[in-house]
Amino acid sequence: MNETKFCNLLTVEKNYREVHGPLSVIVCVFGSVANILNICVLTTKEMRWPTNFILTGLAVADLLVMLEYIPFSFHRYHNLEQRDYIQHFSYNGAVFMKFHALFSQMFHFISCCLTVILAIWRYLAITSPHNSRYWCDTRKTITVIVLTYLACPLICFPLFISLHIASHNQTCDINDKIIDNDTGLVFMNSSEVFYKTIYVTTYINDTYLTWSFWIYAVVIKLVPCVLLTYLSQKLVLVLLETKKRKNKLLNQNLPLTELKDSKPMMNARKKDKQADRTSGMLVAVLLLFLLTEFPQAILGFFGAIIGDKFQKQCYEPLGDIMDILALTNSAINFILYCTMSRQFRTTFQEVFKLNCLLRFNPLSQYTNASEKATEKTQISAV
Repeated sequence: MNETKFCNLLTVEKNYREVHGPLSVIVCVFGSVANILNICVLTTKEMRWPTNFILTGLAVADLLVMLEYIPFSFHRYHNLEQRDYIQHFSYNGAVFMKFHALFSQMFHFISCCLTVILAIWRYLAITSPHNSRYWCDTRKTITVIVLTYLACPLICFPLFISLHIASHNQTCDINDKIIDNDTGLVFMNSSEVFYKTIYVTTYINDTYLTWSFWIYAVVIKLVPCVLLTYLSQKLVLVLLETKKRKNKLLNQNLPLTELKDSKPMMNARKKDKQADRTSGMLVAVLLLFLLTEFPQAILGFFGAIIGDKFQKQCYEPLGDIMDILALTNSAINFILYCTMSRQFRTTFQEVFKLNCLLRFNPLSQYTNASEKATEKTQISAV
């Protein structure tokens, strides 16, 4: 009886793996520097808002994920002459692979949860500004961030206990490269026939594997995606409705001849621009989150339903591609903040003394002072 074929992605996996190693290192180095810059800017006195505390917690989680991925990339994708035998089959290599699987998943889950919390905080600030001052103050925000960092490892605990390091003997011949049936990895040529004890990180049994995929696909991936999609949609609708209502009030209260150059209209235009930037950031973050998280959630969900064959044929060959998408999403927030928040750009220039070139312009000091006085908007990544 023919084995069911769900996907044929081995060629895609093989071709992309050649570039994934150096590409992931480049993305991680850039993302690590970018998130350090985010932390430096968001923790300044002028930027200590509840929303920015969440962004700081998000930057810390993303930074840890990328710092850990750099040695993993060298361990897995570099040193090609020795990686098949020494790195994958040594005991230390198996320990590191287990650590990577747990560490990266835990802090990426923290990042997803903080993104959802950020959306909730922003939604409350727009729909119930008076109540949000009580429920979303600095003290409660820090408490929620700390609880997130403590609760996510507990939710990921079943993943911790589902993996173990197994050992078994394998025959290696002088002229043959023997493929291990459990891992699909290849031994290097040896100088003689011998038995070698190898170590691999694997699931304890099929039951642990199934439960791990259910937790991963539904709790860690699918639930945050659904929540953030719903909240982001509500936020965009509220922003558009608020903008429409303000324009209607201005048209009703001001004569047509005074609309164009009146001070209220100029202030309204500034607020509209801020709303447009916020809406653009909402759409950008939503699309990035959906692009990186939803495919993983859907593939993991089907893997949990269909079983081990789908996981090996469809999910595992796309693992490197999903990794690079997630890393890119973690690294790009700095660009979004600089592009869509003038306050972030101004603070960034002051922290790193990048505005020294403008000191010869006598108008620059007054311009910066005016911007600080008139723009006290919080940065939001949702």
